[in-house]
Amino acid sequence: MTTSNPSTGDVDPTVREELARLRESIDNIDAAVVHMLAERFKCTQQVGHLKAKHQLPPADPAREARQIARLRTLAENAKLDPAFAEKFLNFIIAEVIRHHESIAEDTINGAAPTAK
Repeated sequence: MTTSNPSTGDVDPTVREELARLRESIDNIDAAVVHMLAERFKCTQQVGHLKAKHQLPPADPAREARQIARLRTLAENAKLDPAFAEKFLNFIIAEVIRHHESIAEDTINGAAPTAK
């Protein structure tokens, strides 16, 4: 397969087609990831409301540790860098806790729940 010619910038049409096909797959996966995250956050918002209603703390360090260990194993099995997977989950967990804190504050203050 021919690659690009650095001096002219010309790319073999078959390379362009393959690149376009791969990028389309990446775009579809990105869309699926966004939709899955949206569904996940809908569930965590419900958890936040349940915690606030029953005056439970926004964070659950024991559950978070179990989830991180579980995700690291899943990542290893999927041939994904477990350190990356852990960083990604930690980012999500931090956002969830922020939402839970906000929901708890709104519940204490009697404010209408805000969508995050």
